[in-house]
Amino acid sequence: MPVRINLDQVVAALLLPVVLVVLAVLFVVVVPLQGRPFIFASERMKSRDAAFTLFKVRTMHPPDPAAELGALGGHQMARITPLGLWLRRLRLDELPQIFNVLRGDMRFIGPRPPARRYVDAYPSLYAAILADTPPGITGLATVMLHAREERLLSACRSAAETEAVYRRRCIPVKARLDLLYRDRRGPWLNLVILWRTFSRLIPIRLSERRLRAVKASRGAEVTPGVTRLEPAR
Repeated sequence: MPVRINLDQVVAALLLPVVLVVLAVLFVVVVPLQGRPFIFASERMKSRDAAFTLFKVRTMHPPDPAAELGALGGHQMARITPLGLWLRRLRLDELPQIFNVLRGDMRFIGPRPPARRYVDAYPSLYAAILADTPPGITGLATVMLHAREERLLSACRSAAETEAVYRRRCIPVKARLDLLYRDRRGPWLNLVILWRTFSRLIPIRLSERRLRAVKASRGAEVTPGVTRLEPAR
């Protein structure tokens, strides 16, 4: 059976030599300062039933074995290293995900891949989001909500509070935008998302008119009721 290659994999292959050089430089800088491992691997879901391993440059100190983990809240902020904070701000920690794109697990643009526990908790919601939209390195929800989500979660002081805030105040809004992208994705929207992604790294902003247009899309209709969080029964 012939292997199907998508456009993102072709682009990733073309970018790979440059990314490898940058990763080599990061390795030389990160490992002496933070130690090993250089790469952090975690399980994520690319569909309701299919998992894959997501790669990132490690930006945090290893957790206490007895600590409760989950969404990154204020109670875990001290684990982010000074270098890791810089890597996160420039999104350089995401560079290893080019290998996820090459493997066909992800695309450059799409909903961020959820952890298994959220898919298990809200299977219908994530089935709708991931049914025909592969997860991505960046996406509409990422560029529109990243700062808001970071602000909400950084105010949390325990794993339980962080998880409750993430499920109640982050997942529903992100899901709505992921579904909006699913229904309206195309070259123009992808360009807007790429522009917004890079504008977070440098002091550039979309024109007010374009920004209002993107924000207004939050109110667009999507599949009725699909963003209501209905736990698995």
